[in-house]
Amino acid sequence: MRGVLISAPSSGTGKTTVMLGLLRALAQDGLTVQPFKSGPDYIDPAFHRAASGRASYNLDTWAMGGDLLSAIAQQAQGADICVAEGSMGLFDGVATRGQTGFGSSAETAQRIGWPVVLVLDVGGQAQSAAATALGFRSYLPDLPFAGVILNRVASPRHERLTRQGMERAGLPVLGVLPRRGDLALPERHLGLIQAVEHPDLEAAIAGYAAFLRENVDLEAIKTAAAGAALPKGGALPNPPAQRIALAQDAAFSFTYPHLLEGWRSAGAEILPFSPLADEAPDAAADLVWLPGGYPELHAGRIAAAERFLSGLRAHAQTRPVHGECGGYMALGAGLIDKDGTRHQMAGLLGLVTSYEKRKFHLGYRRATLGAPLPGFAPGAVLRGHEFHYSTILDQPDAPLAEVCDADGNPVPETGSARGHVTGTFFHLISEEEGAA
Repeated sequence: MRGVLISAPSSGTGKTTVMLGLLRALAQDGLTVQPFKSGPDYIDPAFHRAASGRASYNLDTWAMGGDLLSAIAQQAQGADICVAEGSMGLFDGVATRGQTGFGSSAETAQRIGWPVVLVLDVGGQAQSAAATALGFRSYLPDLPFAGVILNRVASPRHERLTRQGMERAGLPVLGVLPRRGDLALPERHLGLIQAVEHPDLEAAIAGYAAFLRENVDLEAIKTAAAGAALPKGGALPNPPAQRIALAQDAAFSFTYPHLLEGWRSAGAEILPFSPLADEAPDAAADLVWLPGGYPELHAGRIAAAERFLSGLRAHAQTRPVHGECGGYMALGAGLIDKDGTRHQMAGLLGLVTSYEKRKFHLGYRRATLGAPLPGFAPGAVLRGHEFHYSTILDQPDAPLAEVCDADGNPVPETGSARGHVTGTFFHLISEEEGAA
């Protein structure tokens, strides 16, 4: 489990482009590289896979118990080095345990033993950047720390002054990245666009790798890689059914990789289909699962997809259907897009959502089921994450669960249950270990 964790003081500092370039550059050097993502992000792992050639898995110390973390970490078997990407700032997490940073990237680094490579945007400062880096190095004295990569350096003079500060603070400089405006990945309202939507992802990743190879000490990063001994055992999540029809396209794509790996390794059959291509779920499926994604961007096409909708409705008469976030919205009665146009959805639930009336919903969720959800009985306690801008206008069905945030405060997005159909606004990550 030797590796490093790429983090930063905040979002928007360039750590994703550093991550992608590093994955590809190390792979070009002949190493088998295992990527990970610290935290609940479901977009970045697809970019990691494109850069490294291996599936990337989330590690989340809030949403995952020790057994699941160990099971996911074992996916690194056969790799020469692990590279994990942090989320938000290095110490950003929740305060459930009475401290800052529960579920943070720093906690992941401590748990797994990966030294932190801190990416610093030094635009607008020089020696002062060392004070920021030193604060991050000292905040948790036992946090393994590899060094810093200076990003957006304006000139050789800027580099010299910034390096002087780092040398005075005793912080290794692992790389210096000149300012380049063409390195930013395209974004939309949930962060980066999806990897499958990038107009030329392979060329972009190759460019990042060349840029890092020119400006980062790859050998120093390889040497800095380390890791703690992790307990063996644990298991990935069990499949909720034997044959699972899984919606997969630009509108429905947000499923955590460890769930799919767990389902497949247990022998479940994943039957992908595309609602945007008007494909019906496999008639032989035991369960239809609609992941999250961007249905609000494709609402007209979904509403017109008669084969998809009729197949979904037929399945729901006798067998379970579950939707997460965007999938939940598509199971409802209507979806109002940003222009105020209402689109008829599947009508399997009474949910009506609006993207015209945007409201930011973000955070961990702990749900105690009051009704069965595929793979889980009433009383099960699930952990997940919610991230969307849609507003509920009507939610008439029976609530699926009692849902609260990471601090135990109730949230109104309880999910819905009607007949064989269930839906949640949170994305499932795990069942709470030791729960009923």
